[in-house]
Amino acid sequence: MSGDGAGTAEERAAEALRALGRHLVRERELRGLSREDVARITKLAPGVIESLESGDPARLPPGGYLLGCLRTYAGAVGLDADDVVLRFQEVAGAPDEAPPPLLAPRARRPVRRTWRLVLAAVAAAALAILALRLWGASRLPREIRGRPSSERAPYGAARP
Repeated sequence: MSGDGAGTAEERAAEALRALGRHLVRERELRGLSREDVARITKLAPGVIESLESGDPARLPPGGYLLGCLRTYAGAVGLDADDVVLRFQEVAGAPDEAPPPLLAPRARRPVRRTWRLVLAAVAAAALAILALRLWGASRLPREIRGRPSSERAPYGAARP
């Protein structure tokens, strides 16, 4: 009973992929588009378009790139992209596990720590301003250093 083995299931999946590829070719030709037209519209390499239309599993692009190519191709030809991807996933079989995320999610910092940093920055700025004012006041000549600012102004001497 070699007809029910895993090889037959793989052969059926490969034939279903080729049938999907023929469907894509037929839809493209019905709309009067050449492969070059689709390549120009989608910016996909002609080899990628040829591999999608051939349905040969060995020539198809890898994983997520393949789904993106199918969506782009379907949109350019005027097909429903979700329908084409769903048909491909039914034919190829959805993976058992989702692919691992590329980056682990970052842990959020507590809000309290952020506020501490903001308050420290404000305090440092206030100290810097105070230091500059004191330094500037110390540079005044001794005879006017203790006077109020109204007496130091050049137009303040005109008052009686």
